[in-house]
Amino acid sequence: MSNQRSGRLSTGGGTVREYLGEMGPSWVAGAIAAGPATMASLIAAGASFNYTLLWVVVLSAAAGAVAQFLAMRLGLLTERGIVGVVEAHLGEVWAVILVVDVVVVAGAAQFVIMNTAASVSASLTGVDPRIWGLIWGVVLAAGLAGRGYRFIELLSKALVTLVVLAFVASLWVVPVDYGAAATGLVPSLPTGSGLVAAGILGGAVHITLITMQSYTMRARDWTFRDYNLATLDIGISMLAAFGVYSVAVFLVAASVLSDPELTAIGAAETLGPLVGDSAGTLFLLGLGAAAVSTLGGNTAVPPFLVADKLGWGTSVSDTRYRLLLAGFALGSVAGAFIGGEVISQLVLVLALGTLGTPFAIAIVLYLLNSDAVSEPSSTLANVGGLSLLVVSGTLAVNFLREQIGSGIDVLSGAVLAFALVLGVATVILGINYVREEVLV
Repeated sequence: MSNQRSGRLSTGGGTVREYLGEMGPSWVAGAIAAGPATMASLIAAGASFNYTLLWVVVLSAAAGAVAQFLAMRLGLLTERGIVGVVEAHLGEVWAVILVVDVVVVAGAAQFVIMNTAASVSASLTGVDPRIWGLIWGVVLAAGLAGRGYRFIELLSKALVTLVVLAFVASLWVVPVDYGAAATGLVPSLPTGSGLVAAGILGGAVHITLITMQSYTMRARDWTFRDYNLATLDIGISMLAAFGVYSVAVFLVAASVLSDPELTAIGAAETLGPLVGDSAGTLFLLGLGAAAVSTLGGNTAVPPFLVADKLGWGTSVSDTRYRLLLAGFALGSVAGAFIGGEVISQLVLVLALGTLGTPFAIAIVLYLLNSDAVSEPSSTLANVGGLSLLVVSGTLAVNFLREQIGSGIDVLSGAVLAFALVLGVATVILGINYVREEVLV
């Protein structure tokens, strides 16, 4: 089945419907990328700097596609989960660091995303957000533990499609000055725009997206013979769907919003009086779909890596993995009881992801240029990967500099310690690579 599938794709046979039906792993990554944290960054960028940062929005989709391509290549060449590959070729300590990195980042994100999903659901229905948290937790646990990966993929495809359609539809009722928007394609960074730009890029190039790719492809039984299909999957989900989503949200915010402190939900409520209730409703529906789609994909990430490290199966056919998945889904209900303004929480979560991402990129680049794979990366792929490493590392350093400048408390101190551990690990990994792969 797998060979026939990729063979048709390679020779130009088959139908578009067949290819779309076979796609899926990168749609799960796209569902996480098109989440409320990314939306918050896009709204802040448009509301604060009008169309100036459109080039960053476009660049983020391309950067996200490059990151997924590298992760895809590693997964297909090894045909194993990333944790197993790291443990086999780098050692157990590196595998443990990677698992802890992902669990901390994705676990923190899970609570905040649940809070966002519950808040949006409450805004749409008037029902208490805590009740919505319980509902979403049960839906996730039943769907994921009952159907496993297929439930995640179907949910991601449906909701990402809804998100894209909702925001594209918003463009029809929001007065966008496309001539002025075109000027935003010329790279420039106005004063004070650095952190906002970092947030936009950080949402597309994220540790959870990089590490989950090998597991979602394994769930589809993809091998290296499915290389073309996997590449097309990334192109349509990250470059096209995620790219359109990002541009649409940014253009809506840049066209009619002018408050840089506006929240995501507040943006939807503000659009009504400005350009009509239909725009506000569409925006809120898009936000809700983005939160739920991100929640579904993110729920699966820590169980994938933990199960792999423990030597368990990473499908619901293994009861231990199923219980782990259900437990993580139900545990996320606590996020709906956090309360408070979700935007500031999302910023912290995105920052944690930014701190954890350089290490994951370094791991992937190391393995792609070692004896872990039969075909080392091309120069172009390595240049792209190193560029991502530099960008993500710069974003992490900028965030830490801001944290240190504003003073160290218990929470920021914990974040700083987390960053230092990963920073040292990344440097040591680089030294090991030079010593073992370059100087031999």
